[in-house]
Parts: sequence; C-alpha cells; structure tokens
Amino acid sequence: MIMVALLALLLGWATGHVLLFLFLATFGYLVWHLYNLSRLQRWLRQAELSSLPVSRGAWGTAFDGIYRLREGSLRRRKRLNRLLKRFYKLAAALPDATVMLGEHDIIEWYNKPAQKLLGLQPSADVGQYIGNLLRHPAFRAYLDENDSDEPIEIPSPEDESTILSVHLVSYGKNRRLLIARDITRLHRLEQMRRDFVADVSHELRTPLTVIAGYLESMADGADELPADWQRSIVLMEQQTCRMQHIVTDLLFLSRMENSVQPVGADEVDVSALLTAIREDALTLSGESRHAISLDADPDLLIKGNYEELRSVFSNLVFNAVQYTPAGGKIEIRWHRTDDHGARFEVKDHGQGIAAHHIPRLTERFYRIDVGRSREKGGTGLGLAIVKHVMNRYQGHLEIDSEVGKGSLFRCCFPAAVLVSRASRTLKAGS
Repeated sequence: MIMVALLALLLGWATGHVLLFLFLATFGYLVWHLYNLSRLQRWLRQAELSSLPVSRGAWGTAFDGIYRLREGSLRRRKRLNRLLKRFYKLAAALPDATVMLGEHDIIEWYNKPAQKLLGLQPSADVGQYIGNLLRHPAFRAYLDENDSDEPIEIPSPEDESTILSVHLVSYGKNRRLLIARDITRLHRLEQMRRDFVADVSHELRTPLTVIAGYLESMADGADELPADWQRSIVLMEQQTCRMQHIVTDLLFLSRMENSVQPVGADEVDVSALLTAIREDALTLSGESRHAISLDADPDLLIKGNYEELRSVFSNLVFNAVQYTPAGGKIEIRWHRTDDHGARFEVKDHGQGIAAHHIPRLTERFYRIDVGRSREKGGTGLGLAIVKHVMNRYQGHLEIDSEVGKGSLFRCCFPAAVLVSRASRTLKAGS
C-alpha cells in the first residue's frame, strides 16, 4: 500500500494531478482487495482443498495460512468421523440395548437390541422423549434422579416376563447413555435360590424343634447321667438353639426378599422401642456391666413394620454388646438430620474392624473371626438382615470403624418414611 501511494504521488506531482492519482490508486487497491476476498469466499465454499487462490503480498500470506488451518481442520474432521463411525459400529454390535439421550432425554440414536428389549421402533422413535416410550413408574422415577449410580430392574415393555437391568450413565453436557441388559435368567436363578433357602429352612424347623424338645427333657434329668453325657447334652442343646436361630433368620430374610415393600404401615414409636431394646441389652450384658446410654427423639416415628424395625435396631445393639469388652461404653442415638431424614446410630468402644472387612460385613455368614463369632452364638446373618430391611425403607447402612477405637453403625432413613408425633397429634385434633 505504501509503494502504491508513493507511486501515485510521484505521477500526480509529475502531471500536476496529485489528488486524481491518489483517488485512482486507492480505488484500484480497494478493487484488488475485493477481488481477492471474493476468491477466498469461493474457495472456502469448496469441499476440497484444490484450486488454492494464488496471490502476492499480504493476500498470498493469508491464503497460505488459511490453507494450512483448513487442511488441519479437515484432517481432524475426517479422523473424528472415522471414530464416530467406529463407535456406532461398536454400540450396534453390543448385545445390550443402548440408547443415546440428548438434552431433555430426547432419543438421538439406539441399536437393534433396544428395538427388541425396549420396544423402540426403527428410526421412528428418534427425537422422542424416552419417558413417553418407557412408562414404567420405577423407570420414570429413576429418569428424574440425575445423580443415581445404581441400576434398576423393570419388566420389558415388549414382554413382562423379561426382566431388564436399566442403567443411566451421564456423559458430556446434558447427555446420557441408557443401557438395558436382559437379566431374566439371573432373576430366575436368584428366585430359585430364595425359594430353596426358604423351603430348606422351613423343613429344618420341625426336626430341630423335636430335637430341642428331647434335649430339653434329657437336660432336666441330666443329674442322673454320667458327667460326659451331661456335657454332651449341654453342647447339643447349645448348637440346636443356634441352628434354630439361623433357621429363623433365614426365613426372615426370605420373607423380606419375596416382598418389595415393608409389611404393614404402622407408626412405630422408635423411642419406646429403643428403650425396650436397651433394657434387653443390659440383661444380655449381665456381668460385663456395659454402660449403655440412649438419646432418642420422642417426636420422631417411622411408618413401617414393628418387627422389621426391631430386628434392625436389636441386631446392631446386641452386636455392640457382644463385641465390646466388659465395662465398655455403648451409645445409642435416634435423631433427625439436616436433610429432614433421620439416623439411628450405635457406637461402641470395642476392638474395631479392619477396613478391608467393612465392605463384606453385610454378606450372609461373613465373619471376621469365625471361632469368636460361634463362641458368641452369632448366626452371621444379622447385618445382612439390617441391609435388606434398610433397602426396603429406601435407606442405607453406613459403617465407620477403626481397629482399637471401636465402631459406629449408622442407619439412615429418608424423610418419606418418617412421621412427627406433633404433626400427627395436630392432625388428629383438627
């Protein structure tokens, strides 16, 4: 531009028309820019990188720079397209139903198993809200929970005898991946296991009752028997009693597994229940003389089944008594939390539990010390019962423990199962 301006000045000075030559130079320079700009626009609209405009000066440098940028952009676009096609092929080959959900859970893509398991129509359901196509109440509630990490089980909308495990996974911004797996076979095997345990436990109850009755009769006349026989009868009576407790707990677990919701909808006075359990715990403590304290909110009730709740609370309290050294302190609390839920806590000052044991404590028959557990008369089912009952109340069990410092067992109940005594009294009065 500077060279053009100097040339125009020289010609204008030589001819005596400086302004005219400056105007012509400026006009020509503008036309040259507009020409190159139009060439650039035509080239950018092309799909390929051929026919690169040739120019000199600033426009030549600009063309070269834009060419390199566009070349890199096209390479990245092709690479992303290959990856996207590979992903679609992978997702289409999965045996599980896979559905890509965009913003507001709108269906963007799904594979063939999704058509079979979820009843989605080929191509027709793309762009539809997934909640309008899968109307099961449990799924609709799960869809509204944006932070749920656990899958749910629902029947297939195509065949109610087919059980699906549905999991929503968040990815990107406002996008989720729905994965549905056919678990009908696993569900049937689990039902067969539950039925088997329930049947065996029920069949064992009668012979154990007969054996316990005869052993009790023999124990009453044990004074007339040799000393070796007396000890044998005592041991048999103890083991029979332990087997009866195991059968009772197994039947209790089976009953809970075969019903989704708590049996009954009583308003359980937790404070009164814990007071009775504390008295039983003091009796169980006996000569160990544990210091058992209770801090319970008398205004806080639970809607549910009395026997199930008693089983939860008593299992945790009696465990604390059994595994706390003589003279130890046990603290029981029942209080409301900041999120309007409630917590039942049992804290002991016993030996504590190593961290690697904690994830497995709620497994059936899992014991940290098998010999000590049998000596205490435990069945190995107490914490499994606690876990199952808490699941039925939409709550959960938390365990904090450190070796040498004791343990804290915490049952967290949601606000939906709680009742305030004051609000109940006010409702009855009105």
